[in-house]
Amino acid sequence: MTRTVLIIEDNPGIGELVRMQVADLGMEPVLVDNGEQGLVRFRQGGIDLVILDLMLPGMDGLAVCRDIRAGQGYVPVLMLTAKSTELDRVLGLEMGADDYLTKPFSVAELSARIKALFRRVDALAARAEATPEPEEIVVDGLRVDPVRRRVTVRDQEVELTAREFDLLWYFARHPGRVFSRAQLLDAVWGYNHDGYEHTVNTHINRLRNKIEADPADPHYVQTVWGVGYRFMD
Repeated sequence: MTRTVLIIEDNPGIGELVRMQVADLGMEPVLVDNGEQGLVRFRQGGIDLVILDLMLPGMDGLAVCRDIRAGQGYVPVLMLTAKSTELDRVLGLEMGADDYLTKPFSVAELSARIKALFRRVDALAARAEATPEPEEIVVDGLRVDPVRRRVTVRDQEVELTAREFDLLWYFARHPGRVFSRAQLLDAVWGYNHDGYEHTVNTHINRLRNKIEADPADPHYVQTVWGVGYRFMD
């Protein structure tokens, strides 16, 4: 079955470049140039991936992403941004984007990110079909429910983005095991590119801010200096 990719990009040159690359990957591109029209098309259904520009006229990419995540069902979102500051990337991730690319980007990198997101979706679907319904993990006041994708800390619900939840669930299923940033990129994001380890750092910092009583002295997700991270044993 052909996958359908919704591209929401107001720059005609970039939009056409992305459209052509999606088509070259054997997927069906749908290109719109504003957030309102993008949401209308998304709500019609049949979309397997959204490639979303951050800076759109009218309704910006953050608002579009927030609206997409407010609905039922999960569709991966790859955010494009001309801005390169940490704040802009974090805002996009906070709204529920699965990944981001900073303009200008190469066609090869765009292709790799698209393929990685679909590998992740396919892997999640395959695991869901092949394995029994996973049980929730409860440890020292932290409860992680993989079926409802719900997290509570000391009975208080914590709102996590899709990627933050996947990262926490991966950690919780391997207590005490130390993972490098590269291993986490490969396992949780589905790709491993040199130079992108900062993505892991950003997500772990944000995850700690949400689940740790003292993010500066983390209890659940611990740093192993010179190696990486581990979940409490």
